[in-house]
Order: sequence, then C-alpha cells, then structure tokens
Amino acid sequence: MTGRHPLVGALSAVALTFLLGPILLVVGVAFTAGDTIEFPPRGLSLRWFAQALSYGPFLEALRTSLLVAMAGTVLALALGLPVALALGRGGARSRGAIGTLFTLPVVVPELVLGYALFQILMVTFRVSAFGALLAGHTVLLLPYAVRVTGSSLAQADRSLEEAARGLGAGGWATFTRVTLPVIAPGVAAACVLSLVTSFNNVPLSLLLNGPGTTTLPVAMLHHVEFAFDPLVAAVCTLLLVLAVAVMLVTERLAGFTDVFARQEADRWRP
Repeated sequence: MTGRHPLVGALSAVALTFLLGPILLVVGVAFTAGDTIEFPPRGLSLRWFAQALSYGPFLEALRTSLLVAMAGTVLALALGLPVALALGRGGARSRGAIGTLFTLPVVVPELVLGYALFQILMVTFRVSAFGALLAGHTVLLLPYAVRVTGSSLAQADRSLEEAARGLGAGGWATFTRVTLPVIAPGVAAACVLSLVTSFNNVPLSLLLNGPGTTTLPVAMLHHVEFAFDPLVAAVCTLLLVLAVAVMLVTERLAGFTDVFARQEADRWRP
C-alpha cells in the first residue's frame, strides 16, 4: 500500500492542531498591543516583552529557578554518574533491581513526592525552603542522570578501558581520560534534560517554596491568579524560544537524537 489513508492524514492534522494550537495562541497573545488577553490581538507590539524583562518578581524568581536548576543538575550528575557506572559494570540481576529503584522519582506523582519531602525535610528536620527545594529537584533529576548517562555507557567500548588499565592507568585516570570523553554526549544530554525539567517544574516547586525561594513557573502561576494581562504569555514565548535554541545547540554539539535512540534501544533489548 503506497498511498496514505485519508483518515491518517486527518488524525495527524488534529494531533498537530491539538499540540501546536495552544502554543500559537500564547505567542499571538504575547504580541498584542492591548492591555488584556485577547486573540486575535488588537494590534502588534513588543511592550509586554519589555515589561517581562524588567518585572521585578519574575526576575527574582528567574534567579531562583536558574540557581536551583544548575545546582540540582550538578548534584544529580554527581550522584547519578557513579550509579550509572556501577550499573553498567554490575550483574544483570542487580542492574535491574537497582535501576528500577532509581526510576521511582519519575513513577511517583510529584505532588506525593513533594508532600513527603515537605513533611520530612521542612517539618521534621527544619530544613530551609531553599534546601528542601534543592533536595527535591535533585531527587527528581536523578533518574534522568542515571538513565541517559547509562545508555551512553552501555554503548561505550569497554576494550578502551581495559587497554588503558593494561597500560598502567589507574581507575581515576581511566575514567577522566577514556570513559568520560566517550560518554560526554550522554552527559551533555542528561545535563540539558535535567536543566529543562527542573526549570519547568511546578508541582514539586509549589510545595517546597518559601519566602524568597519562589521559582519562575510558580511566580507565573501566582501572577495569572490575580492579573489578566499578556505578561505571562510574553514570558512563555521567551522561554519557548530559549528552550528551542538550547535544544538545537545541544543537538548540534552533542547529538541529542542519537543519545535517546540508544536509550530506547537499550530499553527494548532482551
């Protein structure tokens, strides 16, 4: 059968409209010259983008989001990379059990995870809001660090490590000079994925925030509760452009698609 069934084309068009329609709507609202959310826009203007770049509460929340995202990503990679190495070099039985354990933060609903961390860290141990928020994001990002770097590690040629050890290189020298450069695309992909996931997170950040530790998505959520202006639409458009640019640069430098293709192959490999 060489032709495509008309129903497939219709369903594809409906799916694209469902996925891209809200995005186009938000972008259109962001360029409005009016004072309220309306589509189609009453006129075209960049006034809301200028206000978004100078709005104090959003700038403060942006600093918090960037700090939490970067620190959480570094901690998740620092913890996840040794776990990925241990899983990659361990037995099949232990690999399956421990690997499942490190995927639980993705399986458990974030509201449940956030409430549990709130009760344990902030209520019981009196941890600060920033410390609890950072710990929560680190736990949330850990599965991405383990899975993505583990996929790259599974595709690495172990004979390179054996050759380095045979030439007298120690464990640390073998890791830094042989293993790490080989799995660098996977580490870069895990880093970008963790940054985007942390930056966009709402449920966990909503439960673990506090005075001075509100993230940008939570600040945007609070803003739309009391205002009906296109300011949040302008911020969303800026974040969309930034996310697309980061993904394109990462794909260009690290081969994002190849890393996740290997991860899917590992998932279905018997």
